Amino acid sequence: MAELPISNGGRKNGPGVKKGKKLSTRVDLTPMVDLGFLLITFFIFTTTMSQPTAMKLRLPKDADLPDLQPVKVSAVLTILLGKNEVYYYEKEDAGKMQAVGFNKIREVIIDKKRRTDPVYFNIILKPSPDATYKNTVDILDEMTIDAIRHYALVDISPEEYKVMQQMNAAKGAGL
Repeated sequence: MAELPISNGGRKNGPGVKKGKKLSTRVDLTPMVDLGFLLITFFIFTTTMSQPTAMKLRLPKDADLPDLQPVKVSAVLTILLGKNEVYYYEKEDAGKMQAVGFNKIREVIIDKKRRTDPVYFNIILKPSPDATYKNTVDILDEMTIDAIRHYALVDISPEEYKVMQQMNAAKGAGL
C-alpha cells in the first residue's frame, strides 16, 4: 500500500549536520484501480437501461365498431403534412388546397369545427414522405387538444403530393 523508506539517502549523520530527514512517500494505487473497476462493473450490472417511450394509440377492436354514421363530404377537412408547412382543403377538391404554418392549423380546425355539425365532422390526416415524425405527432396532439373525436391517419395520394410540391415550388419561386 503505502511505503515509507527509512534510509537517509547516503548522507552522514554527524555532529555538524542539522538537516532533518526527508522521507519520501510512495502510494501504490493498484488496489484503488481494482476497486474502481469493481464499482463500475457493479453499477453497470445493477442499473436498468432506459425503456423506449412510445405513443399509445387506442384503436378499436373490430367487434366493437358501432353502427357507422354516413359522412357528409362537406363535413370533412383534409390535412396534409409537409416538411415545414401544413396544407389543407375542404370537401374533395385538392385543387383548392391552401398552405398554412403549423402554428395556424389550430385556427383552421376550430373554424371548420364551428361551422360543421359535430356528429359528421371528420378530419383526414395525410403525412407526406417529407413530413417528419415530430410533425405527425404534433398534429395528433392537436387532435387531442382541439377535442376532435373523429380523425383518420391515411396515406397521401400521388396527386395530392404533386399539388403540394407544385405549391412549394411556387412559394420558393416567389410567385
